[in-house]
Amino acid sequence: MSAPSQSRTPVHVVYGGAHLFSSDTPQKLGKIALRSLETYAPDLHEFAAAFGLDEDKKLLQTIYKKTVDKLTNEPVEDLRIDFEDGYGFRLNDEEDADARRASSELAKGFAKKSITPFCGFRIKSLAPETRDRAVRTFNIFFENFLSKTKNKLPANFVVTLPKVSHRDEVAELCRRIARVEHDAQLAPGSIGIEIMIETPRAFLDEKGRVALGDLVAASNGRCTSAHFGAYDYTSALGISAAHQHLRHPACDFARQMMLLALSPLGVRLVDSVTTRMPVALHKDAKLTEEQKSENRQSVHGGWREHFENVSASMANGFYQSWDLHPNQLVARYAAVYAFFLRSRDHDAERLRGFIEKSTKANLTGNTFDDAASANGLINFFRLGVDCGAFTPAEIKKTTGMSSSELKNMRFGF
Repeated sequence: MSAPSQSRTPVHVVYGGAHLFSSDTPQKLGKIALRSLETYAPDLHEFAAAFGLDEDKKLLQTIYKKTVDKLTNEPVEDLRIDFEDGYGFRLNDEEDADARRASSELAKGFAKKSITPFCGFRIKSLAPETRDRAVRTFNIFFENFLSKTKNKLPANFVVTLPKVSHRDEVAELCRRIARVEHDAQLAPGSIGIEIMIETPRAFLDEKGRVALGDLVAASNGRCTSAHFGAYDYTSALGISAAHQHLRHPACDFARQMMLLALSPLGVRLVDSVTTRMPVALHKDAKLTEEQKSENRQSVHGGWREHFENVSASMANGFYQSWDLHPNQLVARYAAVYAFFLRSRDHDAERLRGFIEKSTKANLTGNTFDDAASANGLINFFRLGVDCGAFTPAEIKKTTGMSSSELKNMRFGF
């Protein structure tokens, strides 16, 4: 069985509590993000100051315009209706009702074709303590959703499994999904899964062997991505709350393990969350100048931290990570577009140089390029096209290749 096909790589995933989800949630989040941008970065100078950008004006204008266009036209690429940490523990009747309501709202968005390109829901862990509740929510959500859609399913639909510690949990979820597909007469493999790597046991089994590959193997081809949960992970290691952050060496090690074990398997890697929210401290109708300044500093500080975390994630091979608040979308897209546009021209020159002399290694400036680095450049441009940093016309102009040529190109070693 192969995992559900994916035509693009989303740059983020928004997690939102199931009790808050509605069919127009993505559009609402975009409007909030745009309002935040207009309030706290209304011009290029403020935008550059917020993110520490020192690019030339033309490049800065491009980053700014692409960020605004994205927030206007497609503010959310991937959305996860959350019944776990973003939802909490509630009475069974309440979670039952939210599972029905949220699945009905998703079906409504699906019917209106306003659904995000990637979507799904996160159940609670299948560990013994929460297994019954997770299964109950799983069943209610699918039963109600598929009844509303007459057994139709959105593209790129997944169920996210948190706090995975054993391959049996993954296998159980996949068996339940297979039963849903069979009963709804869906093609086998239509529904993907995501595993959340948040516990030490997900990395090493009881015998000290690397377990990541076994977790993916247990999915029988359904696993589309693996999400790193930095705070659950560092907490489980005994690291105190004051020192839990995305740049902790323990997190660096965990990400390297995921990159090494899962990237060759074609599993998309998703980095963790920035917990500092870019929100205003003062909400009064009439604010003093001091309060306005404090609000600006709070939002800019949250933006800057998220921008830096997103940039670092992409540099480390994690091209997707989490957003929790609509204001984070501003920093998300600013970081994504800055990451790709900053090196577009230089990397295009390197790629052209290699293609022109593809039978041997090439030296562009003081950078030595061989097949391995050329494939890295190709991946860079593919991802840039996926996220909208580059248009097909820009790709053709800078690299000399069409988007389809770029998609199908790969150099052997």
